[in-house]
Amino acid sequence: MLSPRGVTPARQLLPLRLWPRRSWGDGSIMASMQTTGRRVEVWFPKRLQKELLALQNDPPPGMTLNEKSVQNSITQWIVDMEGAPGTLYEGEKFQLLFKFSSRYPFDSPQVMFTGENIPVHPHVYSNGHICLSILTEDWSPALSVQSVCLSIISMLSSCKEKRRPPDNSFYVRTCNKNPKKTKWWYHDDTC
Repeated sequence: MLSPRGVTPARQLLPLRLWPRRSWGDGSIMASMQTTGRRVEVWFPKRLQKELLALQNDPPPGMTLNEKSVQNSITQWIVDMEGAPGTLYEGEKFQLLFKFSSRYPFDSPQVMFTGENIPVHPHVYSNGHICLSILTEDWSPALSVQSVCLSIISMLSSCKEKRRPPDNSFYVRTCNKNPKKTKWWYHDDTC
């Protein structure tokens, strides 16, 4: 077919179309997207969207979603946190960084403290990494962002003495940037 100028048209961009392909038990859907005449598969994290709305509408006490952090990507959130009243961290402000893989909720989110104020706590390293079993081996798809936030608030609130983990210096020098790649040894249930 010739175009008005007598030139064969190149592959035209087609309007964006989505075809549902498969629905998973966690609410995520896999779809195909067509933009240039060929299909590309993409994940739409419905569970993540649901949890984002829940965190916006009913956050745990002392927690608020940093709205700017989710404007560009639903897979990376910053949650602003304030130390609970009556605890060692009362009035202190912290930030938690949540990063979600395409396998969420079957794979735990990467969670760490970020920003200028990292809490001084026996299970929090000075680089923001958190030694908390539900962030790795005790993770379950039944857990949520809100349950992780509550666990972190509880961990900080139960602390009796502000101090870093004994191996903080060595760990911070030698660890991977992703705390999920650390093989944690959970041996202390007290602070």
